[in-house]
Amino acid sequence: MIEIELKGYADDRIFERVRERFEFMRKERQEDLYFQHPCRDFAETDEALRIRIKKFNGHFEAFLTYKGPKLDRISKTRREIEVPINDVDAYIDILHSLGFREVISVEKTREKYYVEKGITITLDEVEGLGKFIEIEKLAGGDVSIDQEVENLKKMLLDLGVRKFERRSYLELLLQRGMNDGQDR
Repeated sequence: MIEIELKGYADDRIFERVRERFEFMRKERQEDLYFQHPCRDFAETDEALRIRIKKFNGHFEAFLTYKGPKLDRISKTRREIEVPINDVDAYIDILHSLGFREVISVEKTREKYYVEKGITITLDEVEGLGKFIEIEKLAGGDVSIDQEVENLKKMLLDLGVRKFERRSYLELLLQRGMNDGQDR
């Protein structure tokens, strides 16, 4: 499966436009635990391995997710493999036993909205980073990524997004940490 995704910086006005125009699905509290491979630098290969823990409406879900390198120069489009897990501690123990180490935890509140079949928008408030909007379409391998990216970009521009961000929350937080460290 290919995850075609664009992200932009948001503010209260953009959040309100989404809330007015699209169908609310649910609000989640998410924690993403990112892991580093013992023999391969994911920062260099542009890959990611994470465990995502979602909490919503008194429910709990967790997923192990591999994200491959980005496939184009504009969006965050990449191959994604995700499997549900029911025992987070056991998976973390397996990863540690194989030499993986936790890099960082990204925590956010996410509101998810239905746009149309196959397309969702999320409004994210990320601890330490602020407000963002993401639009996502899951597609098979036979789609024109460039055309889909352009369609999604037009939707975000229509909502008022003026600054796009290709880096992941993980990359942004790591960059911020490096900058904070240099300031001291």
